Amino acid sequence: MGVSGCGKTSVGEGLSKSTGIRFIDGDALHPKANVDKMSAGNPLTDEDRWPWLEAIGREFAKSPEPLIIGCSALKRSYRDRIRHQAGAMVTFIHLTGTREVIGKRMQARKDHFMPPALLDSQFAALEPPTADEDSISIDIDQPLEAIIAQAAEHLSRSES
Repeated sequence: MGVSGCGKTSVGEGLSKSTGIRFIDGDALHPKANVDKMSAGNPLTDEDRWPWLEAIGREFAKSPEPLIIGCSALKRSYRDRIRHQAGAMVTFIHLTGTREVIGKRMQARKDHFMPPALLDSQFAALEPPTADEDSISIDIDQPLEAIIAQAAEHLSRSES
């Protein structure tokens, strides 16, 4: 989880390879209307997000095995909606970084529907996970392999 451009897909794919747990990019679960809205430079409203968050939770619920899904999950209410639909514990790996680091990453991306202009709205909406949520925050200003190793270590502790 985290703002756009923080590396959810790269970390999710790498974590999947290192753990053998299937990965789904949450962006693929967005309704077309959401993608069109963001592509036009307009931030999503909570009402836009609810069906998407519920779809993410349903993916967890229907999977007989552990599952990794990359999803912004910026607000506590969004994570609660995912957990409710999942009907089980969901561990959140919060990828954190400064506006500058993430902005540079977004500028370097090719062919992504989320324009860098929406990054400020993402930071404004962000409610980092609190102590009562199963989560870990990992600073993204380090090598990808280090981020994946920290995430995998946290997941192994959460499963025990």
